[in-house]
Amino acid sequence: MSAESRASASLGDALPRCVAEEREKAKTAAARFAAEKYVHAGLRLALGTGSTAAHAVRAIRERFPDEPFDCVASSPAIEELAGSLGLKVRPLAADDRFDLMVDGADEVAPNLDLTKGGGGALFREKFLARLSTQVVILVDPTKIVSALGEKSPIPVEVVPFAARVLARQLEDDGFAARVRAGRDGRPYVTDNGNQLIDLKPPSPVDDPLRLHEELRERPGVVETGLFVGLADRVIVGQPDGRVRELVPPAKRAG
Repeated sequence: MSAESRASASLGDALPRCVAEEREKAKTAAARFAAEKYVHAGLRLALGTGSTAAHAVRAIRERFPDEPFDCVASSPAIEELAGSLGLKVRPLAADDRFDLMVDGADEVAPNLDLTKGGGGALFREKFLARLSTQVVILVDPTKIVSALGEKSPIPVEVVPFAARVLARQLEDDGFAARVRAGRDGRPYVTDNGNQLIDLKPPSPVDDPLRLHEELRERPGVVETGLFVGLADRVIVGQPDGRVRELVPPAKRAG
């Protein structure tokens, strides 16, 4: 089982069955809506990671059972799932650009800034998002927050050698910080061979971009789970099959 799969399985184990089932229905609704509205034959697709991204992959194949999409995945787990459904997934090429990325999120702020990385693939997800013309995020209603850091920790991918020092420094700066552990109790290892520090800020984040930049300045930090200004659309699914589509404030005004 991959690192991403272990993280998703652990999250699912922690939820009461009825709550988990309702959330899965909501994710399915969002994924099917996105596949119908935003996915078209011939697109170059970037695939996110986690349980919601898995719903998106299934919905895409369900709607386009024979289309040979050109796909790159952000984790081995999603690559394996896509391959099992007949979607060809290839390595990232030097000149790659994508028409569409579909992914999930841990939190969505009113301006569509995101917290991501609960599944452990934040570096690859952000890298692919920056190469994509349109990024569509799929969530259930529990992921909507008034400010990032309100519900979920903020993951930071770090070089293993520096992980414990960075965690201590961040604690000294007022964060609750812990090096993420896997199910075996050892430090969780990303698909890039790095470790994750999960941060809980002392209060919800009022300036995610500034926090991202401050964290990235620290030696040993590879990437943060703060996705600022990257989402073009957020599709919020409901357990009854309804969806709500959110766009950034600038696009609402335009």
